[in-house]
Amino acid sequence: MNREQITLSALSRLNEQRDDILSQWNNPEGTPTRHFYVDNFLPDGIAQEAYDAFPKNGEGFYDRETFREKKRTSANLSAHPQILADITYAVQDKRVVDFIAGLVGFTEIEPDRALYAGGLSMMFKGDFLNPHLDNSHDAKRDRYRRLNVLYYVPPNWKLENGGNLELWDNERLHPKTIISAQNRLVVMETNKSSWHSVSPVLADHPRCCVSNYYFSKISPDDTEYFHVTSFTGRPEEKVKRMIGHIDNGARNLVSKLFNTGRGKDEVNKDEA
Repeated sequence: MNREQITLSALSRLNEQRDDILSQWNNPEGTPTRHFYVDNFLPDGIAQEAYDAFPKNGEGFYDRETFREKKRTSANLSAHPQILADITYAVQDKRVVDFIAGLVGFTEIEPDRALYAGGLSMMFKGDFLNPHLDNSHDAKRDRYRRLNVLYYVPPNWKLENGGNLELWDNERLHPKTIISAQNRLVVMETNKSSWHSVSPVLADHPRCCVSNYYFSKISPDDTEYFHVTSFTGRPEEKVKRMIGHIDNGARNLVSKLFNTGRGKDEVNKDEA
């Protein structure tokens, strides 16, 4: 399938699931973060083709490893097989963006072809992403991050594999888990309280994801605000929670003063 065919297929599937999407979005359970997921998002074989296109050793990906996270990312789509760019840009197609935005009631929503903090991600056994709030803005800080759009491609992914998306309650004590199942699209809102994470990977094969963010000049709560990607520890990680509070404050201050931000150089050079 080419990019246009993938785009049309995505639109068709979203339309088929319209009622279920609205039900999920308007009635989030276990978390205040509104979200929905669609299984069998693309035709049979596309997700597997995408998974096969990921380098199984993570070659060519940027290695992120701190107390906050451990994963590998790439926004350089031209360095990878065409199918990964086709899926990414299909999800960024104006028809898909407008359809999703219309369903969830958001206006003036735009994709980010530079893939700031988006693109491709791989997580191997032992990798994790601690509870966090996404950076509030795009790289230029003129649009608010509004929606996180995730497409999972690892085969036979189950709860016991770990590496699953977690959406937390307000106290960050209890997560709702969404399995990173193959050919599943997850859409979640991002704002000042949308705490989420990825549980530690336990499987011996990589957890692979195609990530997009949608942005808007309209603030999620009609107030002006800015924050860097802000991390905390899991409930049992008391020290990480304390360190995270200090670390977030320090990075936020430096970012505001010097207009710095992680990942600004790790963007899709073809579109930045």
